[in-house]
Amino acid sequence: MSKSQVQEDSSLDPNWRNDALDLGLDYGMQTIAVRAGQHRTDEGEHSEPIFTTSSYVYHSAADAAAHFDVTKTGNVYSRHTNPSVRTFERRLAALENGARAVATASGMGAILTMCLAYLKAGDHLLAANQLFGSSIGLFNNYMAKFGVEVSYVDCFDNEAWANAVQSNTKVIYCESPSNPLAQICDIGYLGELCKANDILLVVDNCFATPALQRPLDLGADVVIHSATKYLDGQGRVLGGALVGSDKLMQEAFTVVRSGGISMSPFNAWVFTKGLETLKLRMQAHCNNANQVAEFLVNHPNVSTVHFSGLSDHPSHELATRQHHMKGGYGAIMGFEVKSSASLDSKAAAWHVIDSTQMVSITNNLGDAKTTVTHPATTTHFRLTPEARAEAGVKDGLIRLSVGLEDVEDIIKDLARGLDSL
Repeated sequence: MSKSQVQEDSSLDPNWRNDALDLGLDYGMQTIAVRAGQHRTDEGEHSEPIFTTSSYVYHSAADAAAHFDVTKTGNVYSRHTNPSVRTFERRLAALENGARAVATASGMGAILTMCLAYLKAGDHLLAANQLFGSSIGLFNNYMAKFGVEVSYVDCFDNEAWANAVQSNTKVIYCESPSNPLAQICDIGYLGELCKANDILLVVDNCFATPALQRPLDLGADVVIHSATKYLDGQGRVLGGALVGSDKLMQEAFTVVRSGGISMSPFNAWVFTKGLETLKLRMQAHCNNANQVAEFLVNHPNVSTVHFSGLSDHPSHELATRQHHMKGGYGAIMGFEVKSSASLDSKAAAWHVIDSTQMVSITNNLGDAKTTVTHPATTTHFRLTPEARAEAGVKDGLIRLSVGLEDVEDIIKDLARGLDSL
């Protein structure tokens, strides 16, 4: 919508006008990341303000009624309409080439919103085996409890996806790259499969971010984010988001409005500022990750490195095609360490983790600081041993989120434990 079109719309409150950047013009990603979505108030502020208000004041009783019956579009209550949150939503939607975004309190809140918006009792959810443990827990323990049938296939097996589609399949859900093995789905293939069967394709783009990959351009219907990760980039606050068409996002918005799965204004402001440097940070993350992966793949005490940036990785060509940043394969990788005469695979992995002096031992990722965790006993510990095996989460697996420190220091810190196995 152009600036002039917005200004001529009398049903739109002035504070809902997206007039800081005309997205009808052909701006690049970095310009959009810095400027899109902001509406300047009468104060003329240059930086985006934080609107810490629960409610809003109307000109009259009739004006309030018009807002509530949606005759007039504007702020109603910060559980579902807040200017700071809206700025973040607009900016993220522009970066993902989506019509609209809906922000949530966390990444898991975004996934729950997706489930409640697009699934009902009797529907079938088809998901990848390779998912974050909490996502599998949500699907198995709660969506199944309310009558949604759930099944899983390997994310990289296109034939398995096609064979698993049922007449009641309503959503196909995947992460690409996946957690924790950074495996790649063929989003274009899944998009065609979904269109042919009237299914929604939902892609978690948390690890790649729009700086590397835009799933909507590849055939997805909805993009999911844990904004907690790279969109913030410094491990400060929690948040999530969905991006897609206006129709699909209206359904998600209704869930957030009714269920209160809302993002706070302060967190939205933090994410908005994080988006300004997203592309620059992801370039640096990827540069470091490519070098760390080369170190790991050549270390004698590492048996396997799961990272699509390696030229012999089975999904290297697909990742190169789907990721629009040259040399950008993300900064999350899994690597498996070898057991020794005195240490089994789990003890060997713990030894490597415990030997670090700089790297943070934490389950978060997407931080400026390099982080490391043992998925089998942290992020995926609630899964059964069989489910962990299906997801490829072995006892010797370590998940690494490569940060922005000097890459030589990251490598030296990992070498402390690997060299002493």
